Amino acid sequence: MKEEISVVELSFNRLVDSLLDKKEASEDFTLKLSCERSQFTRFNHAKVRQTGCVADGWVVLTLMQNQRSCFRVFPFTGNWEVDWQEGYKALQELREEISYLPVDPYLVLPSGNNHTHELHPGSLLAEDEVVPELLETVRELDFTGIYAGGSVIKGYADSKGQKHWFATDSFTLDYSIFTPEAQAVKGTFAGSKWDRKAYIAKIDDAKKQLELLSRPVKKLTKGQYKTYFAPAAVAELLTMLSWGGVSEANIQQGSSALAALLRQEKQLSPKFSFKENFQLGLVPRFNELGEIAPPELPVVEKGTLVNTLVNSRTAKEYEKIANGANASESLRTPEISPGNLAFEDILSSLNTGLYVSNLHYLNWSDRPTGRITGMTRYACFWVENGEIVAPIENLRFDESLYSFWGDNFVDLTDFQEYIPEVGTYEQRQLGGSMVPGMLVEDFTYTL
Repeated sequence: MKEEISVVELSFNRLVDSLLDKKEASEDFTLKLSCERSQFTRFNHAKVRQTGCVADGWVVLTLMQNQRSCFRVFPFTGNWEVDWQEGYKALQELREEISYLPVDPYLVLPSGNNHTHELHPGSLLAEDEVVPELLETVRELDFTGIYAGGSVIKGYADSKGQKHWFATDSFTLDYSIFTPEAQAVKGTFAGSKWDRKAYIAKIDDAKKQLELLSRPVKKLTKGQYKTYFAPAAVAELLTMLSWGGVSEANIQQGSSALAALLRQEKQLSPKFSFKENFQLGLVPRFNELGEIAPPELPVVEKGTLVNTLVNSRTAKEYEKIANGANASESLRTPEISPGNLAFEDILSSLNTGLYVSNLHYLNWSDRPTGRITGMTRYACFWVENGEIVAPIENLRFDESLYSFWGDNFVDLTDFQEYIPEVGTYEQRQLGGSMVPGMLVEDFTYTL
């Protein structure tokens, strides 16, 4: 990892220096780098469907002048002569374009002289080890999924001299295992160091759930049921707060689901707390302007909204104080604090109700009141007297976060799981959520 990254970093730094030499006095610029070297292997029926390695990278150059800005995206090869030609061409095109653009009253120029340098080397499977290692324990199963692993680099530099570097080795495995009746158990496995024992334990747990899925399906009527949400389902609910929840801009524009919490018209349980935790080292702390987020930023503490995510643009527009949020003011590395529910007590505490492993198709049904709709998915069960009785048909739910994190909240588990981002559109996504499981009363299922 180190040798490849050092070559990329030297080439990026040289490109930055060359652009600084060409910069005019009235100009500012930012330069953002994203690149990766990743192996992608797709499985179907416990066989390799597609495999290969991707070496990819690009740079976003943003030019700012006279309260205007525009940007270009161009490939980054690591070959300075090629990259400089592309970079200088982009700079010239931006200079021709920028005077025709309207003035942006809330444009934020780069400032400060922050420098950070983070390397997170890992211990990943070699390219020729991935297939035999993953398939050894699932050969007899209808195993489907995608493995993505390798090095990801994020870089930043600007005309004021700020410079940041973040590089990490990581992998994700997003998989499903199906029964002959097309029921499925879904799981993820991720990290920076391959752990064979942990992977086998994951698959063994999936096999147990597959046995439960072979039982006759129970059809439930709509209504309210006591529900245990496994960590993967909790992570889906938490993700909704990145879309009209924790953003200060959304608060100011009246479109945030947490506005009622801020106005103290609604309450969340004092047992519920979450924060942005960059100390996990999963994503860069710097944002698109090279600003550094604090190592930890509490958002909700004991049911009270104590911080929103504020970027510099929002701060300028609404006279707030920025806290290093990204352009979309979304959660990047959230962590929900654990509770007191032990793993061995989950089913007995649930007693009779639903055990929900996964959710999907989530959306706001009424954002101002915090209502979320979605569906159950994969390995969800009906529980009676503390024992799993049968798998269920998929159910649609519609419930307010002020209910399941508020009035009807019971407890969180005393353990957490890391639920990774597994997206690969344009690039391999970094980060994820550190979350516990959750037990709630009277969760509303609509059909």
